Amino acid sequence: MGELLSIEPQELQFPFELKKQISCSMQLKNKTDSHVAFKVKTTNPKKYCVRPNTGIVLPHSTCDVIVTMQAQKEAPPDMQCKDKFLLQSAVASPGASPKDITPELFNKESGNQVEECKLKVNYVAPPRPPSPVREGSEEGSSPRASISDNGTVNSIESNAAPRAFAESHEKSSEARVLISKLTEEKNSAIQQTNKLNQELELLRRQGNKGSGGIPLIYVVLIGLLGLLLGYFLK
Repeated sequence: MGELLSIEPQELQFPFELKKQISCSMQLKNKTDSHVAFKVKTTNPKKYCVRPNTGIVLPHSTCDVIVTMQAQKEAPPDMQCKDKFLLQSAVASPGASPKDITPELFNKESGNQVEECKLKVNYVAPPRPPSPVREGSEEGSSPRASISDNGTVNSIESNAAPRAFAESHEKSSEARVLISKLTEEKNSAIQQTNKLNQELELLRRQGNKGSGGIPLIYVVLIGLLGLLLGYFLK
């Protein structure tokens, strides 16, 4: 690390993706009480764009440099990159601006204090995007489970099953009540029928002892018995 500028990071890392422009940044920090001029060079200038590629870093200040790699049509073998960058720094005159930077400023033969730092380029795997979470249920998809705030697991199936069971149990209870009611009515009809049979038998015996004719009430009771039997035997 030089005495004029500190550079972070020491290696330029690009999350390489085909046909996509990629950028990375480096920070230059002036460790001196002087104005420091810098200049960035690369072995492959057509491939990279550096902004700014020259500038002045004020005393004890920082400057961010953005290096952008143009979109690449093919990946290098084994994802290895041989490109390199060279950062030159030199002490500038007090109050100097980027307009005052000249090539002679970075010429060591002219007696200027010039430092050089070489930076390698490294390709890294791009960050993986988060897995998309589908909202709502889709037809044909299996029931999904979710974890609530208290850590319990809730699922569509576990919630639907008790509800379906409760509805089935309710319908079963109604059916049992209806069957029980019909059974009671049937038993009551049978009792009434037996009672009418007994009364008819009694009337028949009394009629035989009398004139031998069939009383009107006997005919009426036979008709009622026929209606009751026809209704409950449907």
